[in-house]
Amino acid sequence: MASDATFKPGYMGRPRDPVFVAGAAIAFIATDALVGAWFFQLVLDIRPCPLCLEQRYAYYLAIPLAALIALGAARNVSRPLLIAGLGALAVMWLANAGLGAYHAGVEWGFWQGPTDCSGPITDLGGGNLLDGLNKVKVIRCDEVQWRFLGLSLAGYNALISLALAALALWGIGKSMKSA
Repeated sequence: MASDATFKPGYMGRPRDPVFVAGAAIAFIATDALVGAWFFQLVLDIRPCPLCLEQRYAYYLAIPLAALIALGAARNVSRPLLIAGLGALAVMWLANAGLGAYHAGVEWGFWQGPTDCSGPITDLGGGNLLDGLNKVKVIRCDEVQWRFLGLSLAGYNALISLALAALALWGIGKSMKSA
């Protein structure tokens, strides 16, 4: 048992450790989702609206945190610290799922979105109207640029975020049972 608790060079983590599995899986899935978002933006020219960009913040924070949790589990770092990290990830992903669901609701017209990216554009900065229209490029939060199986990217983000929150909670639950 003691030899299992020490780090062995050349051994990539402890695959049976739920904290390691949850941290590594969250880092991997979140990285894939973020790369997918950049692909839509940079290759397919589907520009993100302000709410889309806000939904990416969770990915920017969670990827390094999840990787650190996986690394910490592989190096036998304090269990309470690792579990607290998974708890922070679960809360972060639940909040991001809420933001994604809110954005999807704005797209479906269930409620009003932020005024800076929804509704009519009334102020074009004065001057020549045609000049103003050419300079202003507002990516609207209430217009869907892409759907697949009835869901927009915001809807998919809500589902991915819920799955990642469930994965973090699974890691916590399994780790608590084995303790």
